[in-house]
Amino acid sequence: MQEISDMAALMAGIGRAARAAAAELAFAAPEAKRAALEAAADAVWTGREAIIAANAEDLAFGRDKGLSPAMMDRLMLDEARIGSIVAGLRSVAAQADPVGAVVAEWDMPSGLHIRRVRTPLGVVGVIYESRPNVTADAGALCLKSGNAVILRGGSESFHSSRAIHACLVAGLKAAGLPEAAIQLVPTRDRAAVAEMLRAVEFIDVIVPRGGKGLVGLVQKEARVPVFAHLEGICHVYVDKDADPEKAMKVVLNAKTRRTGICGAAECLLVHRDVAATLGQGIVDALMAAGVEVRAEGLRGSRPASAEDFGREFLDMIIAARVVDDVDAAIAHIRRYGSSHTEAIITESDAAAERFFTRLDSAILMRNASTQFADGGEFGMGAEIGIATGKMHARGPVGAEQLTSFKYLVTGDGTVRT
Repeated sequence: MQEISDMAALMAGIGRAARAAAAELAFAAPEAKRAALEAAADAVWTGREAIIAANAEDLAFGRDKGLSPAMMDRLMLDEARIGSIVAGLRSVAAQADPVGAVVAEWDMPSGLHIRRVRTPLGVVGVIYESRPNVTADAGALCLKSGNAVILRGGSESFHSSRAIHACLVAGLKAAGLPEAAIQLVPTRDRAAVAEMLRAVEFIDVIVPRGGKGLVGLVQKEARVPVFAHLEGICHVYVDKDADPEKAMKVVLNAKTRRTGICGAAECLLVHRDVAATLGQGIVDALMAAGVEVRAEGLRGSRPASAEDFGREFLDMIIAARVVDDVDAAIAHIRRYGSSHTEAIITESDAAAERFFTRLDSAILMRNASTQFADGGEFGMGAEIGIATGKMHARGPVGAEQLTSFKYLVTGDGTVRT
């Protein structure tokens, strides 16, 4: 690991190089960006043994640091997960290039023809923790959208991220694109994060990927605009008109498939009319699957406390509560949710429409697991994060969401009277 004596100078150099690369990427040919991503995918797959070996160093570091099983799961790479990284790179490569796409166009009585077209944001800074696949996802999406990116991975994923980053750079070189288009901060020193958060001269937007501590710090300290979600406090509401088989399947998947991701269900709400039957059956099934259910109005592993609601467990733990109806479920989510993802299980169109209309989380689902809150599952190939704010990007942030727009105005000697 590089020893850094002057962090400000290091980060300024990275920032200047990123700004120069962004200027070139803004007009790079779609074919070049696609070729770079395809070459990067080939490099990742060819180098999978070296990536897994690097990841073993990170796993050892994580064990020594005392990471939870859920965090270790987020950190771990095997051949199947590397295959998913490769598939993500190829999927992003195959997407239509968003840069220059015409969003709208119209003519004015004055004689002006106006087009609103997509344009890159410029330089994106991504600060993330233990998931090394973010290196590939963020690099690919920023390149596809014509943005340079500065990646600052977590200390836990340091070696894995370096190995994956080397593959991305190999792709850039193969396609003749500037290597500084995708840069990885070469140190675990947290001072690099502070430099990024105030680098308004070089970075146009910051995207944090990690736990509440990291995201809260970024939102509090950043002078650069931020795309972020603080927590993934996702709810599943089982309505009185829920199909029992669908409800059982969806709730178990939403909680247990992967507990350490932001789309994992953290709270189960059950309509009073089905609490003693379907609701209790779901709770029993969760406990049988090894989930600790902290329940109110249901027989769980233990009674729920007030602190259990509005909490992101990221573990085999879920809060559960009986509610009077869909409106009570909506009220609970408005109070305790984080505007990430909520699901309703119901066969009632009216209940589903009420749920969809009266809640304003970034993602709302019907009869589907909250674990689908993922850019890849939305057809974006990958995502750089889930944005829960209401400005610009919302929900999974893919290549298109990493663009802004500009107006191209054409006249014919047109003057304003």
